[in-house]
This record gives sequence, structure tokens and C-alpha cells, in this order.
Amino acid sequence: MGAESRERARENGGVQKTCLDNGLQVILKESHLAPVASFWIYYRVGSRNEAPGVTGISHWVEHMLFKGTERYPQGAFDKAVARAGGAFNGMTWQDWTTYFETFPAERVELALDVESDRMANAVFDAEETESERTVIISEREGSENSYRWLLNTEMQAAAFQTHPYRHPVIGWKQDLLTMGRDELYEHYRTFYTPNNAVAVAVGSFNGAEMVDRIEHFFGGLEKGPTVPVMRLQEPEQRAERRIVLRGADQTSYIGLAFHAPAAQHPDFFALTVLDSILSGAKGMGLFGGGSSNRSNRLYRALVDKELTVGVSSSFMPTIDPYLFGFSATLAHDVTHQEVEDAIWAEIERVQKEAVSAEELDKAIKQTKAQFAYSSESVTNQAYWLGFSEMIADSEWFEGWLENLEAVTADDIQRVAQTWFGRSKQTVGWYLPEL
Repeated sequence: MGAESRERARENGGVQKTCLDNGLQVILKESHLAPVASFWIYYRVGSRNEAPGVTGISHWVEHMLFKGTERYPQGAFDKAVARAGGAFNGMTWQDWTTYFETFPAERVELALDVESDRMANAVFDAEETESERTVIISEREGSENSYRWLLNTEMQAAAFQTHPYRHPVIGWKQDLLTMGRDELYEHYRTFYTPNNAVAVAVGSFNGAEMVDRIEHFFGGLEKGPTVPVMRLQEPEQRAERRIVLRGADQTSYIGLAFHAPAAQHPDFFALTVLDSILSGAKGMGLFGGGSSNRSNRLYRALVDKELTVGVSSSFMPTIDPYLFGFSATLAHDVTHQEVEDAIWAEIERVQKEAVSAEELDKAIKQTKAQFAYSSESVTNQAYWLGFSEMIADSEWFEGWLENLEAVTADDIQRVAQTWFGRSKQTVGWYLPEL
């Protein structure tokens, strides 16, 4: 990396950011509490970037990048990681695809080697592609055994008319049956490129030396094509939508979903706190947990009163507006309408009555605790830095605690009134067949 590129790197709160000449963004954070380092590659591609006919293609490509290159044939990297005492994985979501490796710090160069190699040289063998088709279809069919999953999938498809968030990340089965190797490879060559990627490293290393190592492994890769822009926007929902699913499972489920704002919207943090008030704080990342919800509103109103055996709310950060959801498992001999009315009673209570200072303070503290827990290890910190860059930017991440603490009782009441309405809901009932 030249002097001019080095000058572009900035350090803020221990986080360094720079960009290689081929467009690869680099985010680094030194952490010397343990002799460990975690390296992540994030690609700006997920089910959000898929069109009808090729849904699930990003998840399938993610699988194919584990099938090896000429330098690292299938299984070779797995053995090398095991010998080095490391761990690795990959995952696809709506807004991104990522791969990561966590190693003893002196072995982290292996992660840079393999990720730069498969960014450019994944094989996509025709026979392996067909074999993976069977694996992914089996994975989807396994999910279909859950009527809760089926209900959520049907609700998501009903809630969105235009936006690709309507598609499941794993894809629709008919698309998985008809997609071919060439479509997968074209998707790979379009989206899995330096100019559409962010490299994140956190751990026990020297930042300047790590920049040089990343430049060594990734700097020579060619910049990819201009990435297609996803321009679809979901129109305002003007009428409630209802799904009724029936099946062999003798347990009854219900779900409510409301369109909710993207991560960078001013209402995001108030809705995050409201989610905590309703059903407990959640870890916002893949590795976060959740606080006990027994003292929170939905539990007291539905489980304690024996209307349901479980109930939760959910809200997560996304690039585009997504959903604020409610879900419950019904108790025996309780009707769906009784549970729906009980959930709505709690929604209307928040809309009409300001939450107490004590309840607000508790919800914010719980959410802060989950944030701390989900960004504790170097692996989790690297996840958070890359995830934030995907769905917003590093400033959003840096302002998380400050924005959370700024939420007021008036904000909670206002967002409940703004985003929850009868005409804005998608409702799903699962009923056992008699």
C-alpha cells in the first residue's frame, strides 16, 4: 500500500479503516487481551440482491466457496484449520454473506491466504454443484418440517409485495430445482469481488503490519464489475393481510408482523428499546443471547395468564425497512383470537400510556448488557464491525450506546403509534388439522 493510501486510513476509538486500490474496504482493531485474532470477509450480497427465479442463489454460492480451489482442494483448508487450532464458518443473510476464521494470532495469515484465494479462484465443479443442490434442498425440506417456520415464511412473503425481503434466504424450492452452475458462477463473479467486500480483522496484531499483510494477499486481485444496485422499495401497506396455515402439528401458533424502519432510520433505537420492554433485550448479533423475559410485558400478559406457553417480539437492523414481529405458542384450549386480542391489548397500552421511567431504564440497561455480551470476544467484535458496515456504517456502530441512552418514554409511545396499526399488520394463524 502506498503512502497516499496509508494516509486515507483513519483511527477512531481503536478502529482503523482504509481501502485498497481495488476497492476492498479494510477495518482493523487491535486487541491484545488474548493471543487470538479473528478475520472476516463480508460481501454485500444476500437474498436482498436476488430476483425471482434465482432465489437462494447467494446461500448456494456460499456453500460452493467451501468446495475448494486448485490451491486448496475440498477438505484441505479444514485440515489446515484443525492443525492450526482454529475455527471457521460462513453464513448468508438477507443483506450480506460472510466467512470468518479465528486463530491463534500467529496463524491468522492462513485466513488471509484462503479468503483471498476463494475470492478469485473458486472452482464451481459441475458435479459438486449438483451434489450441493441435493444438500440445500434437503436443508430446506428439513425446515419445512417445522410449521412455525412455514408460518413465518408465508407471513414474510405476504408482508412484502415488491421487496426481495419477501423471499426466504434459502430460496424457494422451485428455484433450487431449476438453477444451474452457470448462473451460480455468474453470481459469484458479479458480487464476490474486492470492490463489493469488507475485510475485518480484530485481535492481537500490529495494525500497520496487518494492513501490509492484507495488501499482500488481496491487493493483486482484480476489481470486479460494477455491482447492480437494488432499487426496489416496498409500497406502503394499506390493508391488513391474513395467513391461515393448517397441518399435522397439534400445537397452535400465531404471528403478527408490522413494517418497521431500517437501521439508519431515527426510530430504530426507540423500537429496539420497545422490543426489550415487550419481551426482553436480545443480542443484536449472531452470537448474542437474550435476557429473561419473565418480567416483561408480553410474558406477564400472555404466559402468566395461561393464554400461551411462550411469546416473544423481534426487531433487527437491516439495510431496508423490514419487520417488527410478534409470535406465540398457544396454550391448550385457547383460541387464536384470544391471543391476538391479548397482544393487541399490549400494543394499545404502549400507544396510550407512557412507560414508566423505571421500566424504560431497565430496558435500556438490559439492551446495553446484551450489546456488551454480543461484542465481547475478538470473534464477536469482528462480526459487529463488519455487520455494521453492511447494514449501516461504522458511525452507526460507534453511536450505538449514545443513541440507545437517548431514547425517551415519549419516543416509545410515538413509535408504537407510528408503526403499529390494524391496517399495517400481517397476521398468521397456524391451526392443527382435526
